[in-house]
Amino acid sequence: MTKASITATPLPDIQSTGDRRKVAINKVGVTNVRYPISLRTPGKGQGNEFIHTVATINMFVSLPHDVKGTHMSRFLEVLNEYHEELSSDALPLVANRMKERLESEDAYLELNFPYFIDKQAPVSGQSGKLDFDVAFELASNGTDDFVMTLKIPATSLCPCSKEISDYGAHNQRCDMTVKVRMAEGVHLWIEELFGIVEQCASTQVFSVLKRPDEKWVTERAYENPKFVEDIVRDLAVALNNDDRIVWYQVSSENYESIHNHNAYAFIERDKREE
Repeated sequence: MTKASITATPLPDIQSTGDRRKVAINKVGVTNVRYPISLRTPGKGQGNEFIHTVATINMFVSLPHDVKGTHMSRFLEVLNEYHEELSSDALPLVANRMKERLESEDAYLELNFPYFIDKQAPVSGQSGKLDFDVAFELASNGTDDFVMTLKIPATSLCPCSKEISDYGAHNQRCDMTVKVRMAEGVHLWIEELFGIVEQCASTQVFSVLKRPDEKWVTERAYENPKFVEDIVRDLAVALNNDDRIVWYQVSSENYESIHNHNAYAFIERDKREE
């Protein structure tokens, strides 16, 4: 058999054959795809600057009960079409393209990636890159449901420890995680949500600190003690007052410096139900 005859012979498409079990699949696709992405940032207010990072991406569609399998390679083909810019605004386009290429009514996208901002130390003004985790999730099944998640490091200082001690108070790093849904047609920059969230801890964290900065951070935390309950309540109040946000989940996990366990608190609210 010649190479030409092999090429001309169509290969069987097993995935498109029928299935007799009559069991639909909610999600099928690819996970843990590491992929370079470019994200638009507000920059100097023009929104025309980009940050480049690497995302871990999950892509799924639903599968009807009478179809044997999906076409896995098509997920990556769709992703390659949008590699130049994968912003939150572009995700509905990617999802719609997934539904077209994979002939499905539902599409789901999950992107998890490290994000970096330039942050100046509070006294010296020394600039450094601060990283934190971001996630985009989109479910497209008649309507598009987009959720943005930020996991932001900060510092908490215990009010009880401060109150009962003659000097000092135990403090530790904490992770504040915020998930939000925005009002229809509203855009919220990652940097904007970051700025809201980090103000709710005892103090912020910085990548570069000189001695005057370290003094400022230490004293700022001491003057602003917060339990894990205080942090999530302050997060909730801040998001309650922001009309751009219609639903949220907020949590804080404090990595206790005097215990061998962590402290945790969580709040969820859907403004649309009120």
